[in-house]
Amino acid sequence: MATQPNQDSAAVWRKSRASSGDSECVEVAKWEAFVLVRDSGDQSGVILEFSPAQWRRFVSQVKNTNAAPG
Repeated sequence: MATQPNQDSAAVWRKSRASSGDSECVEVAKWEAFVLVRDSGDQSGVILEFSPAQWRRFVSQVKNTNAAPG
């Protein structure tokens, strides 16, 4: 689901320490009961909203995909 938190929200955005800083990353924030995700290069663009369970499932699947021998 795409959403846009209130501009006055206290969402604190962060990105991976492994980020190269060239705006080709995603940023995440906790906002109310959700995990928000946005493109670090388009901070005023679309924000995706996940429940904590959806986010955990997504992160788990990414980790499993990256751990698979290729």
